[in-house]
Amino acid sequence: MGHSIIKLPKPIYIAGASTVVGHEEFAGPLGEYFDFHDPKDDTFGMDTWEKAESEMQRMAVGSLLGRAKLNDEDIAAVFSGDLLNQCTGSGYGLLSYNIPFFGLYGACSTAAEGLCLGSLYAATVGGRVISAVSSHYCSAERQFRFPLDYGSIRCPSTQWTVTGAGACVIDNKTAPYIKAFCIGRLVDYSQKDANNMGAAMAPAAADTISRFFSDTKLSPKDFDCIVTGDLGNVGSDILYELLQKNNIDIKDRHFDCGKMMFDVKKQDVHSGASGCGCSASILCGHFLPKLKQGEISNMLFCPTGALLSTMSTAQSETIPCICHAIQLTK
Repeated sequence: MGHSIIKLPKPIYIAGASTVVGHEEFAGPLGEYFDFHDPKDDTFGMDTWEKAESEMQRMAVGSLLGRAKLNDEDIAAVFSGDLLNQCTGSGYGLLSYNIPFFGLYGACSTAAEGLCLGSLYAATVGGRVISAVSSHYCSAERQFRFPLDYGSIRCPSTQWTVTGAGACVIDNKTAPYIKAFCIGRLVDYSQKDANNMGAAMAPAAADTISRFFSDTKLSPKDFDCIVTGDLGNVGSDILYELLQKNNIDIKDRHFDCGKMMFDVKKQDVHSGASGCGCSASILCGHFLPKLKQGEISNMLFCPTGALLSTMSTAQSETIPCICHAIQLTK
């Protein structure tokens, strides 16, 4: 196999998961699959949007521990990330837990990054590990674009940052298990438009998916579903075109979390959804239960991330992107 494909030395499983979302996400097509939601204003009882995002992470991890009947000392480490400067959403959110902490930033791909690194840690160092990520529409808009009070008009290609959090506990027992994963490479197609994340991220998804199939000698037909994160309507179409150049067709089994989260006809989200919490909450709430119940037996989970910042955008830099792929099996 190519050097970018990692096969774990022993079976590592996702033993449990928990989700927290906002009221718009709960009102979408997948609302019934999420564990907790804010029914009113997405503040989760906090006085700032940033504190609300931290509270979502705290709730997701707390619920995860409670369901599994685990205490802080039962967890070897937590791998956590978000979209805010210096991962402050995760840092403040998990401050009350006495668990060794790794802060991650992979933009909207952070859910996959946490699962990759967490499973490696569990397989080599040992012990239970938690992967947790979050994003919040209002905190992301304030950081990357304009505060909501500004009332800016959004472009048709823009995507709606999901208010949501997802947390998984990684263990050595209980299906589904992480069979293999493909580490993403930085891909930059000179896209500079921060309002068109799908176009920026699609080439990274195409690169990782192509390398995964080439190195493993598997094909799309070996999977019940191939799930990308946050490409939305624009990015998904570009992904199909790029993969076709390598004679790879995933259309009949492709699901994009950015297209699944909202009803685009009823909810004004333009090109779809994005954010760390998008693919994380849909994986934890929707796909993992399907794997556990045997409705699907083999899936490829491929969240994408746009590695831009407010500074790089202000300096008219291009947007490097990344995608990690994880094979999850019943």
